[in-house]
Amino acid sequence: MPRGGRERRHGPGKANEEILREMRERIASYASRPQDEVEGRLDELEREWDLERALQVNAAVLSLAGLVLGVTRDRKWLWVPGVVAGFLLQHAVSGWCPPVEMLRRWKLRTRGEIDAEKFALRVQRGDFRGAEVGHSASSEGPGWG
Repeated sequence: MPRGGRERRHGPGKANEEILREMRERIASYASRPQDEVEGRLDELEREWDLERALQVNAAVLSLAGLVLGVTRDRKWLWVPGVVAGFLLQHAVSGWCPPVEMLRRWKLRTRGEIDAEKFALRVQRGDFRGAEVGHSASSEGPGWG
């Protein structure tokens, strides 16, 4: 299962465990479901917002709201975009900021966690049957520099 990313390392442990447990249960439940349901779940996963996207959208909304209120109502609102920018900087540098814990508790997943579920469902479905296994990447192959 996914190691996640910096968000998993810094997120609340109980929320991380719950997210992983639920993902494992979902994957197991889809093993016996019809292909159209598996395909439907894969479509849902393609549309699922990851934690990074939610963090960025929330930061943008709060920053713009603080800016508009600061310009049109009272300058004291201008502290909001400053705090939001600080959180984004902290997240970029360390992978953590206070909103990450809240978003993890709301069960928002990292892109790696979403992709891990997609991959597991595709493996169960048999998408990789017949694929060659055991070849390592060569420095001579395309895109390897």
